[in-house]
Amino acid sequence: MANHKTPFKLDVKNVVFIKPPKPTPSSILSLSHIDNRPDGDGLGQIIYAYQSPSNHDDFLDSQLLLDPFFMIKEALSKALLYYYPLAGRLVKHADGNFRIHFDGDCGVPFLEAVANCNLSSLHYFNGNDIEIAKHLAFNLPSHDQNGPQYPLVFKVTKFLCGGFTIAMGMSHVVADGFGASQFYRAMAELASGKSEPSVKPVWERERLMGSITKQPFQCPIDVSTLAVSSFLPTTTLMHGCFKLDCKSITRLKMNLMKESVDETMEKSFTTFEALGAYIWRSRAKALKLSYEGNATLITIVGIRGHLDPPLPDGYYGNAFVDPYTILRVKDLIERPLSEIAKLIRESNKFASTRDYVTKSINTIYPRLEDFNIYGDAVTLLTDWRHLGFMEKMDFGWNKLVNAVPDPCGMFGSESVCVFSTPSPLDPSMKGGVKIFVSLPSGAMVKFEEEMEALKQKSNPQEGCNLQED
Repeated sequence: MANHKTPFKLDVKNVVFIKPPKPTPSSILSLSHIDNRPDGDGLGQIIYAYQSPSNHDDFLDSQLLLDPFFMIKEALSKALLYYYPLAGRLVKHADGNFRIHFDGDCGVPFLEAVANCNLSSLHYFNGNDIEIAKHLAFNLPSHDQNGPQYPLVFKVTKFLCGGFTIAMGMSHVVADGFGASQFYRAMAELASGKSEPSVKPVWERERLMGSITKQPFQCPIDVSTLAVSSFLPTTTLMHGCFKLDCKSITRLKMNLMKESVDETMEKSFTTFEALGAYIWRSRAKALKLSYEGNATLITIVGIRGHLDPPLPDGYYGNAFVDPYTILRVKDLIERPLSEIAKLIRESNKFASTRDYVTKSINTIYPRLEDFNIYGDAVTLLTDWRHLGFMEKMDFGWNKLVNAVPDPCGMFGSESVCVFSTPSPLDPSMKGGVKIFVSLPSGAMVKFEEEMEALKQKSNPQEGCNLQED
């Protein structure tokens, strides 16, 4: 709601297609083996919130309040000169793999919208209620009438205050979060007056094509042993954003270290390990998973630096592996939380080895219907904090104050949990973490209790340890 009287409304214009400013080569480009994983065929959308210059100290003059529609379309067009494959179309070939088709007549779908309220009235999506964000995402079909899919889509919404949001949707077939962040930063740099991006894009998808002799995918999950929840399946999910400040996270880490009896521990738990263990357990409790069944945690581990030679800085394709940690629900809930955190550490460490990475690249994945391993007891944890989504993205004018996942898109599944960087509008959250989850309403109540309990747990030592996260 814009306020207690006026319903939130958008005036949305017709879609236009943004093209590179100069001719680019017509081509058909192959994608990597990781790009073509069947579970990656989806549009991930992130929504950026930009505060009006009149609301912060960088305000110069009203004449500098530039039209965001024009400026962002210009920046997008310039960026596409370097990233022209993103203006093409994803076409699935007879071998089951996607390829990018680009012939110069394509372009990136772009929507303009005007809201009937101030962006501040929505708290820049810095509160727990992020449902309204779904209206700001690109909500048209992500494919054209002939079937090919758009690799990239944009929607810009202008608010009465001069603030605006930018929703960028990028197919996970063409880029991972690191690559999406790299492209968006190139746009911001070009909008700020730079003549070219500081990091030039690199295609080189052949680096991750795998060997000629590939091995079949071996699912580590026995679906018949997975725990079940009485809350699932459901067609109605609640989307929540929970904030944990630095002191709460530090207390959790210290408690885990005190609890641990492993004398070989040379360093404290990272934020990801400690929070990952707590969130995994809390989700199992909230969903009331059957005790004797198994629960699975899937994490995302980047491999850009684990190849020989490492991938170049400008590589923007998918470059990750996703190790699994499996535990009986009874053990997940009753064993010391420090043991759960150690299991996550060991799983991620093993996934970073060259043998594991090579095996993943050389794996033949089945059809999506045979690969669909998500269920009641599967939690996918992805960490956005080090992907750069909030770094140097100001476009030279309005101030970036938040970035949130589309609550009803790829990140709206009940299996997915996102760790993200807090908004700079909330100084008390410096060094903290925002946690996005989607759960059935009944389960969300219990999850909220678990998160509140984490904030309330006391420890005599305060302060922030930012060395490990």
